[in-house]
Amino acid sequence: MAHLFDSLAIRDITFANRVFVSPMCEYSSSDGYANDWHFVHLGSRAVGGAGLVFTEATAVLPEGRISPQDLGIWKDDHIESLARIVRFIHSQGSVAGMQLAHAGRKASTYRPWEGQGTIPEAEGGWKKVVAPSAVAFADNYPLPQALSVEGIQEIVTAFAKAGHRAFEAGFRVVEIHAAHGYLIHEFLSPVSNKRSDAYGGSLENRTRILREIVAAVRRSWPDRAPLFVRISATDWVDGGWDIHQSVELARQLKQFGVDLIDCSSGGNVANAKIPVAVGYQTPFAEQIRREAAIMSGTVGMITSPVQAEHILVTGQADAVIIAREFLRDPYWPLRAARELAQPMSWPVQYLRAAPEGARARVPRDLK
Repeated sequence: MAHLFDSLAIRDITFANRVFVSPMCEYSSSDGYANDWHFVHLGSRAVGGAGLVFTEATAVLPEGRISPQDLGIWKDDHIESLARIVRFIHSQGSVAGMQLAHAGRKASTYRPWEGQGTIPEAEGGWKKVVAPSAVAFADNYPLPQALSVEGIQEIVTAFAKAGHRAFEAGFRVVEIHAAHGYLIHEFLSPVSNKRSDAYGGSLENRTRILREIVAAVRRSWPDRAPLFVRISATDWVDGGWDIHQSVELARQLKQFGVDLIDCSSGGNVANAKIPVAVGYQTPFAEQIRREAAIMSGTVGMITSPVQAEHILVTGQADAVIIAREFLRDPYWPLRAARELAQPMSWPVQYLRAAPEGARARVPRDLK
């Protein structure tokens, strides 16, 4: 029986607890570079005591960004500014993770507070948006070009190179983003994948690009370091990607060296009816964990410490991966530990405000 503040060992990395910071797009970069906003945003969550702190979806190619302001890892020059953030996260006893991403047909669009849909070249957008098939996400989104086989292989290689750069920057977990209607999810789902070659049609073919990316990243990423994959467990529409295909995919990915499936849903169908409610995605994590015999993380409307603890105690997931609640409260783990009367380390600078008996936090030395 696991508890929220029990440690979790995956390969050679041991997380201090099972509260993970979900990747959250900040749309605040210039040419992909991390800056002071990312340092404070990610560093604050480490100060707050999260076991793992993920970057936002980080583009493996410039044309793979959602918006022109996305974080990037497509060139070596990006490493230095990221390494500064990693060092601070590890100094707080957390583990730094990076989510590797390609936006596919949802690329070259406005950041949320500036508009919706396609952003023109004059405002920083780009001409070529790619996808498995020439099917737009919505009327106001770009019409993508269908990728050639050569183009697919270039993207596979880009993920592998990005994984190597992430390790050079000091990250000790990478997650491949195969959810939310972005490129890899577009290949998985028959809603967006209309190909008739080796990358379309059957489940085996639609999942091929993800298997190739995982294999390539695993070769460029040290065997001692964990590899996660985020999926959308369902498209929430008839005839789309669903939980049964997700379970089969998870079984395949385990054989390719994936350690944990980060279970989200939706994002590939513009008008899908999603029954959002407290813990509405947790059953997907439970089913994948049970039927595919692989570790899982759960996301979505997880807000209270009691709720998060219940998920773990009942064996529905191995970790809770929290987003919006961390925006509201970067110190959520410290509050949760107090509410659950669980031991928790605190930054030495904050010990005077900590509960009686709290211990000082020890920096991580992750080689």
